[in-house]
Amino acid sequence: MTTRMRHGAVAAAALLLGTIAGCAGPGAPGTASDRPVRNGAGTGSSAGGDAGPQRGFTLVASGDVLPHDSVISRANVDAGGTGHDFVPMLAGVKPVVSAADVAICHMETVYGPDGGPFTGYPSFKSPPEIATALRATGYDSCSTASNHTLDAGADGITRTLGALDKAGVKHAGSARSAEEDTRPALLDAGGARIAQLAYTYDTNGNPLPAGQPWAVDIIDEEKIVADARAARAAGADVVVVSMHWGTEWQEAPDEKQLDLGRRLTASTTDGRPDIDLIIGTHVHVPQAYEKVNGTWIIYGMGDQIAGEMTNNAGRFDPRGTQGSIGRFTFAPPETEGERWPVTKAEFIPQTMDNNVGRVVNLARVRDDDPAGDDYRAARAAIEAAVLGRGAAKDGLTMGR
Repeated sequence: MTTRMRHGAVAAAALLLGTIAGCAGPGAPGTASDRPVRNGAGTGSSAGGDAGPQRGFTLVASGDVLPHDSVISRANVDAGGTGHDFVPMLAGVKPVVSAADVAICHMETVYGPDGGPFTGYPSFKSPPEIATALRATGYDSCSTASNHTLDAGADGITRTLGALDKAGVKHAGSARSAEEDTRPALLDAGGARIAQLAYTYDTNGNPLPAGQPWAVDIIDEEKIVADARAARAAGADVVVVSMHWGTEWQEAPDEKQLDLGRRLTASTTDGRPDIDLIIGTHVHVPQAYEKVNGTWIIYGMGDQIAGEMTNNAGRFDPRGTQGSIGRFTFAPPETEGERWPVTKAEFIPQTMDNNVGRVVNLARVRDDDPAGDDYRAARAAIEAAVLGRGAAKDGLTMGR
């Protein structure tokens, strides 16, 4: 995939990444020192801490958090008319997210100033209380590179990353400084260090802020590989790449996704893959999971939070509120220095039910649920999309 913009000095990134483990102490942008330990997996370690003995870990990743006007209004109602509370909206998936050792979300929009004004489509400025809700749900890190990252210019990035820092949620994909741009989100779990990198195909034509070519990471194959190798050299055992890519409203991954996915998963250093997992966002509909060159790719997880949406034909499209959560179990390698293999791959279908303003775990829908028929139809549609490229043969199953 090509891009109109290129930024960041690869050599500088490699140099700075090599010092991350020693310098990213408590309070540094994108780090958190108060991360809770879940399932005894050591998620509480901050970057640079002792990862402990190798035990393996579970990682979950979910799709676009895209608060339209109706979603913002619902959060205001849930807050009793004062401020915005997104915690109830995400309560249905909290058991899945909080049970994982590492949880990654996609914060597609930027935040408005405290007190507003807040806006939905087409130029989003979301309430910063979302960051608190993401942390309360159990998310550890979010990708922040999207076509909406520059909706409010550099100020939007500063507000968004500041709110995520305050909430204790790490982030990757946008930055407030050249130095911050060289740092992936670093997470520790199960004796492994996980690095998250994030990139977007474009910024809706909004130019990068003057003098800030590092503000948003734009998709560039050479840069992605160099960043992944630098993260590995800095001590990352598992490298996760978040990709905001693809063709909106198209369930089948497009040729650019397929081609770049093949290229990135084929990239190795000394026989070891440079990237261990690719997780995709942007297209508003669930797309397939596929194991390519031995590495799992989620081409598109769909939307996690979104209002009712119209597709490219101008028609209401229920797929815009459907998505999946990917869950991967990583095990320690048999030999030190080898890749951490995925021993279990799962997807959990979900939908945003705007009638009640809640995200619903469709794998747990009961037969006596009043909306059962609609939920089961959505679950079947998501399953068909997720398994559309034959992932079942590689062991992908539906989780709960």
